Amino acid sequence: MSLNKLWKLIWFLKFPSVLLQDKKKEKVKESIVQKTSTLFLQRGFKSVTMDDIAEAMAISKKTLYTHFENKEQLVRDSANFVFDRVCREIEDIKIKAAHPIEELYSVKSAVLKYLQNESSSPAYQLQKYYPEIYAELRDEEYNRLGVLVQSSLSLGIKTGLFRPNINVDFVSRLYMNGMRGIRDIDIFPIAQFDINTLFENYLEYHARAIVTPKGLTVLNEFIATTEQK
Repeated sequence: MSLNKLWKLIWFLKFPSVLLQDKKKEKVKESIVQKTSTLFLQRGFKSVTMDDIAEAMAISKKTLYTHFENKEQLVRDSANFVFDRVCREIEDIKIKAAHPIEELYSVKSAVLKYLQNESSSPAYQLQKYYPEIYAELRDEEYNRLGVLVQSSLSLGIKTGLFRPNINVDFVSRLYMNGMRGIRDIDIFPIAQFDINTLFENYLEYHARAIVTPKGLTVLNEFIATTEQK
């Protein structure tokens, strides 16, 4: 038993009601984050107010503020909750994808579920109105997803789909930076660029730069099949 678990056991034996109360508060807080995340994704981080959240949870604003000091804290927790969910989906895709090229496009589809082109887009509002939180998530992306990208590139090389002489670390960083870039509303204003088209163009650009002749055949077949659906 770890020291932390032992301490919790001792504390529970001495003050069982306190721990049970803390656990209940934590569950309520998690429930608020989950519900609020859904609201933010539907209407945007800026558009949803604390009044909206309290009404959706059927609680008073006073109760809401006992769990969250301000809206920014709730935005941060909700954004991290969504980010963790996206990462888990990508990890699941990696397991199920038939090959790294399919993985690339499946990840695109998963990410696009959380992005829109309208000004109500949660990604747009997070970047514009909560730039510090947006920057925190951007920095965390490579820490969490960079390893998965490198693993996918290595598998592509092993299976003959990607060129054996590519620098995996360099290409993974270039790919991640490009994925951030096409979501940057200052570089690609939502009024001028469709996010789905941006992803399609970028993925094809990325893939064609690293595939072997065998990989190019698989890529072309995959794109053709996808366009027919």
